[in-house]
Amino acid sequence: MSYKFTEELPDLLESERAKIESTLQPYIAIEPELVSETTWTQSKFGGLPYLPKNTEYPKTPNGDYLFLLAQINFAELPTPNNFPSQGIVQFYIASDDLYGMDFDNMNQQSGFRILYFPTISDRADDLITDFSFLPQPDDLPIEDGATYHLDFSLQVAPIGVFDYQFDAIFKPAFTDRPEAEYWEFIEEYEEFFEPSSHQLGGYPYFTQSDPRENIDSEEAYCLLLQIDSTDDDKIMWGDAGIGNFFIKLSALKKLDFSDILYNWDCG
Repeated sequence: MSYKFTEELPDLLESERAKIESTLQPYIAIEPELVSETTWTQSKFGGLPYLPKNTEYPKTPNGDYLFLLAQINFAELPTPNNFPSQGIVQFYIASDDLYGMDFDNMNQQSGFRILYFPTISDRADDLITDFSFLPQPDDLPIEDGATYHLDFSLQVAPIGVFDYQFDAIFKPAFTDRPEAEYWEFIEEYEEFFEPSSHQLGGYPYFTQSDPRENIDSEEAYCLLLQIDSTDDDKIMWGDAGIGNFFIKLSALKKLDFSDILYNWDCG
């Protein structure tokens, strides 16, 4: 399906309208609302997880507990949009100075873990409901005790300026023009197309650079989940950074969450 803009663009962007429109992709925007509690099966940032009995709580190889960063109940999404229509996926990370990220092996699920439950039970008797065994976290992006309920909406947006594919798409049009004009194009682009904040799918945003540029893979990683820092400072990646989880589309279609690329950065 192809998408079009209805609004006018600044002159410098208008000249590249066709290319910009060719990059338009749907994504699911996430609006978090700070709440006192959520149900076990609800989508959430922070809080306690949906965890069936006889499921081993995720830990690092050293035996340290991981903590729930996000839980997405796919049945709550407005449209599948390449995602499953049911089931719960969870994102756990370590409570350390890097939030479990490994710069040298970003898809090694040691300091983070992804769990997926294809079928859901809403019976409390089927679930672990006592998490008193969890220690107090030392350092997490989400303030200890903060829990967010999530609302979802379908949106469409073009590629972002920090995406590793951006230059390959737009820079050739400026080959015979002053270099300053391309930088002006980037500035206008970033100002007009404000990056999304929290989202599922679509194009990611970074405060520094796209780590996928250095990944040698036959199939590209696409965005699975993005969580930004919030104005109330209850979600804060380092110094107002942003966190991303990536997956290959073929793996997502197979509901295989074993190969996930985890990255976060800050300014």
